[in-house]
Amino acid sequence: MAADWLGSLVSINCGPTLGVYQGEVVSVDQSSQTISLRQPFHNGVKCPVPEVTFSAIDIKELKILEIRNGNGRNSSSVSTKVSSAPVAVPKVDPRSVEKLNSPQHCSKSYGERHLDVPGQPKAFRRRHNSWSSSSKGANQVTPKKNGVKNGQMKYRDDECFGDGMDDGLDTDFDFEGNLALFDKAAVFSEIDTTERRNGARSRGTPQEQTPSRYRHDENILEAKPIVYRQITVPQPGAKEYCTDSGLVVPSITYELHKRLLSVAERLGLSLERRLEMTGVCASQMALTLLGGPNRFTPKNLHQRPTVALLCGPHVQGAQGISCGRHLANHEVEVILFLPNFVKMLESVTSELTLFNKTGGKQVSSIKDLPDTPVDLIINCLDCHENTFLMDQPWYRAAADWANQNRAPVLNLDPPCSGQGQTVEAKWSLSLCLPLPLAEGAGSIYLCDIGIPRQVFQEVGIKYISPFGCKFVIPLHSAQCD
Repeated sequence: MAADWLGSLVSINCGPTLGVYQGEVVSVDQSSQTISLRQPFHNGVKCPVPEVTFSAIDIKELKILEIRNGNGRNSSSVSTKVSSAPVAVPKVDPRSVEKLNSPQHCSKSYGERHLDVPGQPKAFRRRHNSWSSSSKGANQVTPKKNGVKNGQMKYRDDECFGDGMDDGLDTDFDFEGNLALFDKAAVFSEIDTTERRNGARSRGTPQEQTPSRYRHDENILEAKPIVYRQITVPQPGAKEYCTDSGLVVPSITYELHKRLLSVAERLGLSLERRLEMTGVCASQMALTLLGGPNRFTPKNLHQRPTVALLCGPHVQGAQGISCGRHLANHEVEVILFLPNFVKMLESVTSELTLFNKTGGKQVSSIKDLPDTPVDLIINCLDCHENTFLMDQPWYRAAADWANQNRAPVLNLDPPCSGQGQTVEAKWSLSLCLPLPLAEGAGSIYLCDIGIPRQVFQEVGIKYISPFGCKFVIPLHSAQCD
């Protein structure tokens, strides 16, 4: 009877000390209780000796990997040659296992592949699958994944998913039937009851719900309705403007504008302070129009922008000279045009003295202005009161040069629309509150020159600052309610 097991492949577990051996049975001695294996593998590594003999007292567990008859044929009558290298198993669709009886078309593990004997129960084969996945040694070669994907041999997939995994996949999951078992109304009723018992707010419509989380910029307190008309004037001008946030900024007449500046000067906001504040705001706007941080970098020192300042002998001209001084301090090449006069205002003279300390260029003739387009033209030729200056030859020559230079023009503190403008501007910068400007004034901007709120109240203006965090804001011409 012992001769019937000769030639079979077995796995012998001798405990943690001796390890696991696999090989072909060559002899079984019943008298001495020993068994010998040929071409043995110890813990997955081929042994250097051709044969190993084990005593029954050393064997903890013995597993039969392949049952063979004495004539060298297995129970399924398929010849299998014993080799020291693992046998490659072609990967086939597991669902075709039941249709194909041939072991060559079975996508199963190493032990199951040789134990798939007709008549044996399936549970018997599964017991050997646990050994086949744990007894692969370092010398067993795993096929690489550089071949044809569909025909590649994959031991790991076969041993893990080769058998018993597809039995229940033919039946689809009944989603509708399982969903019908869920009583949504009862569950939500139970949740509402629990919340009421715990003192939490019950669910309601989206309008009734109070958000439990707020954004970083969202106020958790109930805010008052927004009032967009926060500035009211006793004598409104012909136009109204709106800020980007929708606040209404009404225009004022030149008489109210003049009275406002007079009260501010009487209360301490002198003309010199006003000139300085106007120059700073106008220079900041000009620097932004010239490119801002993208233009004014250490790498662009060789590309200094050029600005032409066209100024007259009045306060508006002094504001332009102050702006030119700040631009020159920011490495802008400034060319100041100011005609020669025997006597000029003290404010113009003082601002001109400071400008000459910056290294900027001053010219008194149109011929000395550049023939090529400059980066920006700042127009300060116009005056609110002396309209006769428009008839002067130097004024007409400067206006013609500005219109022919093809450079964008910024009007600084332009006059009202009734006085007319000879220079077409792309932008216009007004002070404190805008005047009703003409259509040729371009985009309207407003700058804050530091007039306190009580100064506005003294001239009858209810004023709340529309500037927010800025000193220069854009205005849009529209009738806002």
